[in-house]
Amino acid sequence: MLASLLAFTVVALILTVSPGPDTVIVLRTTVSSGRRAGFLAGLGVNLGCYAWGVATALGLTALLAASDVAYTAVRIAGVAYLVWLGVRALWNARRAVPAEAAEAAEAANGTGGGPPVRALAIMRTGFVTNLLNPKVGVIYMTLLPQFVPADVPVLPATLLLVTIHNLLGAAWFAIVVLAASLMRRGLSRPVVRRRMEQLTGLVFIGFGIRLAAESG
Repeated sequence: MLASLLAFTVVALILTVSPGPDTVIVLRTTVSSGRRAGFLAGLGVNLGCYAWGVATALGLTALLAASDVAYTAVRIAGVAYLVWLGVRALWNARRAVPAEAAEAAEAANGTGGGPPVRALAIMRTGFVTNLLNPKVGVIYMTLLPQFVPADVPVLPATLLLVTIHNLLGAAWFAIVVLAASLMRRGLSRPVVRRRMEQLTGLVFIGFGIRLAAESG
């Protein structure tokens, strides 16, 4: 089991630092709403990973991989959600916000500034972003069973592997959040903030188009 855990840790580290919607949502949330909000978005992503992990242990992700209908349904929902996030970011970039300068000044003075942090809403965004990505389910289904020894109970071992992945993810998100927090003074300037929203919107739409172009 120890050898399996060490081998999985290496693979999970590569998966963790690979760019994807999860990292983008944490980065954008930190820039727009502060450090605490960024950590909450990362927590939501981690909860989504646990949901996929339980589904893998119960064999539900195998159904997702085997059924074109199930995979397509989740994929369409994921595409729609990513595109919606992208369009919303582009719309936010176009809106004239009179209080932008004041928000930027508050952000420059500390970790405050930006809209009030709504913990459940922010966690939900991270959770749904992860859960509506069928690639996560398929990766878990094909990857996790390879690192579960035959003489070990499947559910506890699978959740242990997911926990390792989440610990690596939490460390990665902490780096992203802290780096974004350090740059928030400059990123919170109205012009830069609008450009960031535009770029984020295009990135989310790009992820949606890429997911739409993939097959199960």
